[in-house]
Amino acid sequence: MASPAPDPLDVSTDDLRYLLAVARTGRLISAATLLGVDHTTVRRRIDRLEAALGVRLLDRGVDGWELTAIGRDVAERAAPLEHLVEQVVGAASGGDNSVRGTVRIVAPEGFGTLFVAPAVARLQAEHPGITLELVTSTRPLSLRGSGYDLAITVGSSASSRLTAEPLAPYSLRLYASPEYLAAFPPIRTLADLETHRLVFYVDALLTVRELDLAPVLTGMHVGFGSTNVFAQLEATRRGAGIGLLHAFMGEGDPALVPVLPAEVDFRLQFSVSVRRDSLALEAVSMVREAIAAEVRERQHELTPN
Repeated sequence: MASPAPDPLDVSTDDLRYLLAVARTGRLISAATLLGVDHTTVRRRIDRLEAALGVRLLDRGVDGWELTAIGRDVAERAAPLEHLVEQVVGAASGGDNSVRGTVRIVAPEGFGTLFVAPAVARLQAEHPGITLELVTSTRPLSLRGSGYDLAITVGSSASSRLTAEPLAPYSLRLYASPEYLAAFPPIRTLADLETHRLVFYVDALLTVRELDLAPVLTGMHVGFGSTNVFAQLEATRRGAGIGLLHAFMGEGDPALVPVLPAEVDFRLQFSVSVRRDSLALEAVSMVREAIAAEVRERQHELTPN
C-alpha cells in the first residue's frame, strides 16, 4: 500500500528557509550563523521538514551536508519563498520595495579582488538591503563545501544542476622585474626561457586543468610556486623569476616588464555559474549583471592588445 501524500498544511515554509540555508552553506553551523540560531535548531527544523514530506533531504558528504536528488528539487522550488518573504517585510515596513537578500559569490582570488569586489560594492551602495559574501577560491566547481549562489570559474561547468555561461576571456602573459632581466642575457626567443625560473602555481596543488600551462613553456621549471596570485605577483616584482601572471595584474605595473608578449599569450575563459535554487532571487540576478557590466567596461584589462 502506497504511503499517503504529504499534507501541505504539515509543511512549514519557515522550515524550508532552513533547508535553503543549509543548501547555500553546506554546513549546519554555517546555516545557523546565517539564520541567527544554534545548529541544533537547524537540525531539528530539517528533521521536521523531512518528516512532513516523508523523504530524506540531506546526506552527509565528504566536506559537509549535501542535498539529495529530492532535496535539490525541493530547494529549487522553495527558493522563491525567500524573495516573497523579503517583499512581505518591505510591505510591512511601510512599502519599502528595496531588494534584499544575502548573495554568496565564489571567485578566483585575483579576479574576485580586482573585478568582483568593486562591482558589488557599487551595487550595494545603491541597494543596501543586499548582503554580499565573497569567497575567493581557484578550484573545480563543487556543489558542496562552503556553498554559493553565484560562482566565477576558470573554464566551464558541465553540471546539469548549474546554469553556466561564458563571462569573459582573459590573458596570462610573462612578466619580470627590470632588475631580474638586467642580470641575464636578453630574452629574444622561447628557447631563451629554458634557463629561467618560472613563478606560477604549485604544480602538485594545481587542480584546475586549464591552468596546467607550465609544461608548454619548454625547459622552464617553477622556481617559486604559490596558490596565491598576489604572492606570485610580489615574487615576480622582487626578482624571484619570470612570472606567468594575469595580464590584468601585470600589464601597466611599473615594477614589471612584459617578456615575449607576442609569443606567450595564453587565452583562458572565465565563466559564471548560478545554482538553480538561486535563480529566482532578484539579488542574485542583480549581482550577476553588475559583474557582467564590470567586465564589459574593463575587457581591455583582461585581454590587453
